[in-house]
Amino acid sequence: MDFRKIASIGSIVLGVLLVIGSLGTAFMVSSTLADQRITTPDDAVCLPDREVTGPFTAFCQARTIDRNVLETTDGQTYAELDREDERRAVAQSAAFLQASLFTSVLAFGVAAMAFGMGVLFVLIGLGIRDVSERVVDRG
Repeated sequence: MDFRKIASIGSIVLGVLLVIGSLGTAFMVSSTLADQRITTPDDAVCLPDREVTGPFTAFCQARTIDRNVLETTDGQTYAELDREDERRAVAQSAAFLQASLFTSVLAFGVAAMAFGMGVLFVLIGLGIRDVSERVVDRG
């Protein structure tokens, strides 16, 4: 077996694995978000009254939480609030929720990148195969 054939097969296999992995990741993150039964509020920063199951609704929910907690804390973040301030617990919970939602947004982004890379690797593998066949036909 020549190097071109190994590279072609390896590239296609890697591409297929990346596509499958990315779809699995996106499905897992989406279903985990759906299990939480989060809905963006009527006054959401964007996409109001939507179930949070994807990157856009998760982002909007995180931004809405940020806006609401800053209104509650007079524009101060968790780190800026005095340790004795009773609003600090609310700000802490909001920070954790935002971080979790932004993590899911990041996971969707990485899955999309892996999907694109997978398609690219499959195309590269097919291109190597095509070039290899043309070289063999001429030789």
